[in-house]
Amino acid sequence: MQSQVEPNLSYFIAKARSIDGRSFQKKIKVAILSSFTINGLEEALRVKCAESDITCATYLCGYGQYNQDILDQSSKLYEFSPDITFMIIDTRSVLSTLFYTPYTIPANDRRTYIDKRVADFVNLVKTFKNRTGSKLVLTNCSIPTYSPYGICEVRTEYGLKEMVYDFNARLSDAFRSDPQVFLFDFNSFVAKYGEINVLDYRQFLVGDIKVSLSYIPHLAEELMGYVKANLGVNRKCIVLDLDNTLWGGIIGEDGFDRIDLSLKPPGMAFMEFQRVLLALYQRGVILAINSRNNEDEALRAIRDHPFMVLREEHFATMKINWSDKISNMKEIAQELNIGLDSIVYFDDDPINRELMSKAIPQIKTIDLPDDPSLYASTLMQINDFNTLVMTNEDRKRGEMYREEHKRTELKRSSSNLEDFLKQLEIRVTMKKANNFTIPRIAQLTLKTNQFNLTTRRYQEEDVETLAQDHTKLIGCAQTQDKFGDNGITGVYIVNKNHVDKEWFIDTFLLSCRVMGRGIEDAMMGYILSKAKEEGVIKVKAEFIPTKKNKPCEQLLPNFGFKKEGEQWVYTYNVPIKQTNHVELNED
Repeated sequence: MQSQVEPNLSYFIAKARSIDGRSFQKKIKVAILSSFTINGLEEALRVKCAESDITCATYLCGYGQYNQDILDQSSKLYEFSPDITFMIIDTRSVLSTLFYTPYTIPANDRRTYIDKRVADFVNLVKTFKNRTGSKLVLTNCSIPTYSPYGICEVRTEYGLKEMVYDFNARLSDAFRSDPQVFLFDFNSFVAKYGEINVLDYRQFLVGDIKVSLSYIPHLAEELMGYVKANLGVNRKCIVLDLDNTLWGGIIGEDGFDRIDLSLKPPGMAFMEFQRVLLALYQRGVILAINSRNNEDEALRAIRDHPFMVLREEHFATMKINWSDKISNMKEIAQELNIGLDSIVYFDDDPINRELMSKAIPQIKTIDLPDDPSLYASTLMQINDFNTLVMTNEDRKRGEMYREEHKRTELKRSSSNLEDFLKQLEIRVTMKKANNFTIPRIAQLTLKTNQFNLTTRRYQEEDVETLAQDHTKLIGCAQTQDKFGDNGITGVYIVNKNHVDKEWFIDTFLLSCRVMGRGIEDAMMGYILSKAKEEGVIKVKAEFIPTKKNKPCEQLLPNFGFKKEGEQWVYTYNVPIKQTNHVELNED
């Protein structure tokens, strides 16, 4: 795999000084705990955050002081109060002298040693969790290529490499379902760039530097996947050109039979690129096409070419025409109801890329290499599609957007909005917060911007805590219609004041995919009806304006809420608004 080109570390250190004191749209506090010298990582993270419009404050523990920082309740780590903490450990620190002399003790004693080290780290993580709400990203250990037994290592019971494999596997098992703890596969990072590169013995022996200064920017780039996912600023759509991007050659000139798409070079490179795209589609990344082309010829290739991996059903929308690509791109975003900053664009033509970058800088336009055999590896290294949890809605997103295309066609053929909404046969099921719905509830609070009354953000563990509080009402709305299941698209969090018989709507949001169909009205009607059943006199709410949430500005007044100071108040002196075209159910 081709390594992503990164500026050297000196660039990041110099750049970090120039951004000090500057403020960006998002904010995050990052702590770095390490068992070895990790110079330059905090500067690289701050610069990469700034490039993503994120203000990043950092804390770096003293040399080898991660244990003390976590165990000391009054440490500067807890005073800093990070949002996300990276705990970077290395194989030599974990194994100590056994890294060099593992076979001086019997295999059972080696197992006992690993048992103890796993228990030590599990307990350390539990201590950290009990004292902070920070997300913790713990690295595993790199599997050494060296063994003092050489080729006999594989014949040895519980040898050096097996010890590290076992340590990594058990750490993974310990935290697999923990919403606060994530395991970063440092072993894969070392394998990707090569142990001989990542561990520079000259730097290691001089200053206990176990990630070469040349590879600190690459490590920072990998860790940025967690930062972006934690803030909900990941991207969710890939827009693709066709000629010389999804296949080799020009369909309008070379023809159906002559484009490069086959099981041998050069066509194999484009098939490999499509296979990686398909894998991303299957995990929830939306695919779309933006191509200046003859639509009939292009569609024939997509539908009928024997070596096309991606077919028409994999694309949420296709703009194949002779319009300019900038206009097409804006239409794609509008049709999919996503922000331009949610899009990653692939085009082989450097002129088109330059035009797109200048016209719509919010879009991440990928600088594709000249060699198509490197397209797949370039795509694999993009870390903008990460989420902290993979929900059922994520996996089905591509299918959902294809269904959305059918809804758009129905809307165009309907005489009016009311007729369209009736034909949709919308069904909304209100669900409580539980182990199955909490991950999606948290995800929606983190990433929903347009139809969101307050844009308060909650991590998964926050929602778990709120759900256990009897003074809170937390739930979500699953929406279905004649074309399919949209999954969980709405969330509400209500504070219940039993003494004053008042409820306060802390959070009320709806995915932009289903806005304008009356689902928000069905949800609000449900909340007001539940409050009335419990003898509530007033329901209060807030609308906190942002740059993006104007679509929900009129929700409260349209429902009969009256403005009182900074709050909106509903007092049941008007009937609860009904949404007749929505079938409302309660799970």
